[in-house]
Amino acid sequence: MFKFRLYIAGDALNSAQAVINLKALCRTHLANRCEIEIVDVFREPKRALADSIFMTPTLIKLAPLPDRRIVGTLSQTQPILQALGLDTLAA
Repeated sequence: MFKFRLYIAGDALNSAQAVINLKALCRTHLANRCEIEIVDVFREPKRALADSIFMTPTLIKLAPLPDRRIVGTLSQTQPILQALGLDTLAA
């Protein structure tokens, strides 16, 4: 099971795009094999600081290890898959 945590900044456009893109990526490449947790840094600033989040949107792949981080809207699927170590799933 893949676990992701996506830090967003309220209803900012780039945050909304990251949510849409992550859900599409999971639906296409990890169907029924992933969990997504979305954390709004405006509502939970202490949690963001605890995870050393200084920019949004930031995606953290929590499981399986190793954890990975990506900052941005997640709009380019292949580089995102590679950065997350999931590029072998896309083949």
